[in-house]
Amino acid sequence: MATMLDVSLRAGVSKATVSRVLNGTGQVKESTRQQVFKAMEELGYRPNFLARSLANQTSNSIGLVVSTFDGFYFGRLLQQASRQTESHGKQLIVTDGHDTPEREEQAVQMLADRQCDAIILYTRYMSEKAIMALVDSIPMPLVVINRDVAQARDRCVFFEQQDAAFQAVEYLISQGHRDIACITVPIHTPTGKARLEGYRNALKKHGIPWDPARVKYGDSSMTRGYELCRELLEDNTRFSALFACNDDMALGASKALHQAGLRIPQDISLFGFDDAPSAKWLEPGLSTVYLPIDNMIVTAIEQAIKLANDQPIETIPPFTGTLVLRDSVTVGPYSSSSAINS
Repeated sequence: MATMLDVSLRAGVSKATVSRVLNGTGQVKESTRQQVFKAMEELGYRPNFLARSLANQTSNSIGLVVSTFDGFYFGRLLQQASRQTESHGKQLIVTDGHDTPEREEQAVQMLADRQCDAIILYTRYMSEKAIMALVDSIPMPLVVINRDVAQARDRCVFFEQQDAAFQAVEYLISQGHRDIACITVPIHTPTGKARLEGYRNALKKHGIPWDPARVKYGDSSMTRGYELCRELLEDNTRFSALFACNDDMALGASKALHQAGLRIPQDISLFGFDDAPSAKWLEPGLSTVYLPIDNMIVTAIEQAIKLANDQPIETIPPFTGTLVLRDSVTVGPYSSSSAINS
């Protein structure tokens, strides 16, 4: 059976360096880290995590609470989280918060009881007060994804939801659309509120009146996107563009538009949010907002490990979205080119 000494000889580094790689402590170059992991794989070396935990008084694990296990978005997050924790020689322990504040809090407490070195919480519903109570009560560092908590900004990794929605709707306006409908994600979440506010702010900036009839409130699913788009059509609501606050609802809406005999984008331009893998396979390809969840989870893990190792940290700037422009948007009735062609 291979030993740590065997790994150090194969990798051409000291035994202390191998130990630092496995424990995720100290400064080790990425190239050296990869050499050590390659040697471990070639030799079939498996570190004894229990023995290391007892010796170092650390569990060598990072806890992660996610809102739900559903959907591509959390699949991407979990894949990247697993790779990043392994690169630090730690184990990832994942649990489901079941999209309720109470279950999310219970999940954090369970991971704290398991003595995780640090815990990362992705929450959509928990209040700032409840988040701060956890930050203050559990003995290990807590890093929060998807929330901007003013009292603990150095513990927060979040995305500028409102600005990204604003950019998407402003792009539709720049293409000559003023009659823009919107179907939302759950409006009782900070994410839902921020994306709707971005939509409203873009209309306001360009002097377009807010029309409640053009807004339908959804639950993030394809089915609801389909139903809400049908409601807009059955209500005879006038719109030349539809902003769906996530890609799943945009895909559902696209089916409703096709069934109504409307073409995308010739009759209705369609814009989504999240850049789901399915977005580029829609016919035509769906214009959407790319949300950098991969970079966000990597950053959260790095911050958590620094906190666990008592290393200095800095507040993380908000992440921003990128418009991914495909073929589901064309010029609207208020564009100069539309006037020329009419």
